[in-house]
Amino acid sequence: MLLLQFSTSHYCRKARLALGYKKISYTVNNLTPGLHALKIKPLTGLTTTPVLLPEVDGQPKAIGDSTQILKFLEAYSPEPPLSLGSTLDTEAWMLEDWLDESIGTATRFVYYDYRAGEGKAIDPSFSSQLVITIVRQQYGITPAAVALARDRLTTAFAVLQERWQTRPYLVGDRLSVADIAAAALLSPLALIPEYRQKYPWLFERIAQIHHNCNEPLPPGL
Repeated sequence: MLLLQFSTSHYCRKARLALGYKKISYTVNNLTPGLHALKIKPLTGLTTTPVLLPEVDGQPKAIGDSTQILKFLEAYSPEPPLSLGSTLDTEAWMLEDWLDESIGTATRFVYYDYRAGEGKAIDPSFSSQLVITIVRQQYGITPAAVALARDRLTTAFAVLQERWQTRPYLVGDRLSVADIAAAALLSPLALIPEYRQKYPWLFERIAQIHHNCNEPLPPGL
């Protein structure tokens, strides 16, 4: 299988965690932001990453969107399972959707705001700062939007803490799509000292899930 990705994208990390957990062999093609649309839009009709090319007879040519990739992988390779069965599975997918649509976006806003300010020293190169500027403009990352994103993250930490600090998994008794989504979509915050210091339990769990999925730790861990 071939994964078309941005190497720094937390949504692409989500797909890699699922592939690693399933122990599916794959290669990556790191795309150039902007030019990437020329490659992936003809495949999926979308301009977002990740995109998975199964390269297997009888399977779709391309799957776009990280959630759709997780659903494909679960159907293609049921073992080890990410599904929990019955109502627990519904709960896990509801959490995954919330993390994907709301919390992943909030992480992006807070992370790129940090990288443009206090975190500029992480990579002050012209190319890195250019990408950050483009992302901030593309997504409308303004001070007001960042403040709302911070509030959203505070809510997310309360929800996750209630679950993760009393049991190993967000739903049920084994790893699910909810754990995969949380570990990937909150991982960029590991580079922000404020969050590392305030929520050590979160990053311990993110690191453990990366270990379970045979995925290298994100920057900052």
